[in-house]
Amino acid sequence: MAVYKDNATGTWRVIYRFTNWKGERKQTQKRGFATKREAQAWEHEIMLKQGAKLDMTFASFFEVYEADKKQRVKESTWESKSHVIRTKILPYFGNRKIAEIEAKDIIAWQNELMAYRDEKGKPYSADYLKTIHAQLTAIFNHAVNFYSLPYNPARRAGTMGNEIPKEVNFWTKEEYLKFSEAMMDKPRSYYAFEMLYWCGIRSGELLALTPADFNFENQTVTISKTFHRSKGRDIITNPKTKKSNRVIKMPTFLCEEMQEYIKMLYDIKPEERLFTVTKSYLNHEMERGAKQAGVKKIRVHDIRHSAVSLLIDMGFSVLAIGERMGHEAEKITYRYAHLFPTVQTEMAEKLEMERRHKEDTNGKNT
Repeated sequence: MAVYKDNATGTWRVIYRFTNWKGERKQTQKRGFATKREAQAWEHEIMLKQGAKLDMTFASFFEVYEADKKQRVKESTWESKSHVIRTKILPYFGNRKIAEIEAKDIIAWQNELMAYRDEKGKPYSADYLKTIHAQLTAIFNHAVNFYSLPYNPARRAGTMGNEIPKEVNFWTKEEYLKFSEAMMDKPRSYYAFEMLYWCGIRSGELLALTPADFNFENQTVTISKTFHRSKGRDIITNPKTKKSNRVIKMPTFLCEEMQEYIKMLYDIKPEERLFTVTKSYLNHEMERGAKQAGVKKIRVHDIRHSAVSLLIDMGFSVLAIGERMGHEAEKITYRYAHLFPTVQTEMAEKLEMERRHKEDTNGKNT
């Protein structure tokens, strides 16, 4: 490495030569440092990063972590992770040496986040606090597992925020039917919400659907991808989880509706998207339809909850519902337990009968 002063601009620059993982000699440089000390500090950090020495700052190690992890997760996933890290973690720990951060420092950081209130006096939710802490834990885990950090101070400090089951908001079948009738003035919106409700798919899964995903002879739709929009680009990726890859049996009326819709789309190709809209469009349409139908306002994702509640009410098992929704059965039980009141009642009644049967038997024996 070398540090030079640029006489033309009066600033300092660093030229850094290194050997990459392929054994190739490379050179890079950075200009514009106001002082020689700043240039030397940057030079020192680069040397530590290149040698993966944990004397580097947390911000520098995050760049190492990013290089290691970014290509291994979905773009949308990385965007969510990095936003949390850059806004909630780096401002606090960025300039600290990663090897010197202790559990007590993590606790102090947690206390600041838990004490936060926005302009309306509202704190961060317990789930959000848990998410923030999970990102910090993941970075330290990476340092422990691959760069010889002795221990994870975030894990030692313990998490913050308790995982509280979120209140599930949903429409009854009668409410959905009122809403769907209001949507009939826009066929694209009507058919989109029909798929969301009667198949219980996620909005990203809906927006990735193509004609090739439908088998009308078998009355099925294959869910094998999801859509999201990032930085003005439309991106199709694998579904949210492995369990999300599934084939859903469709009711006959829905097959007929989707055949009608596909015929409306002039010369659409088998691999072209059926619903060339965004999630914000669905949100807008949902608000419009709810207002027009006179039903309570819920989120687009709550239609998925509505589909689950309908299946529960129809008496289907947790396992069967989980398979259709692309969820593990235990997640269905955890999230929607309060929607199974008839099951709880049935359990109590059978326990009552079991007890009475035992008492009757004992009475006869005496």
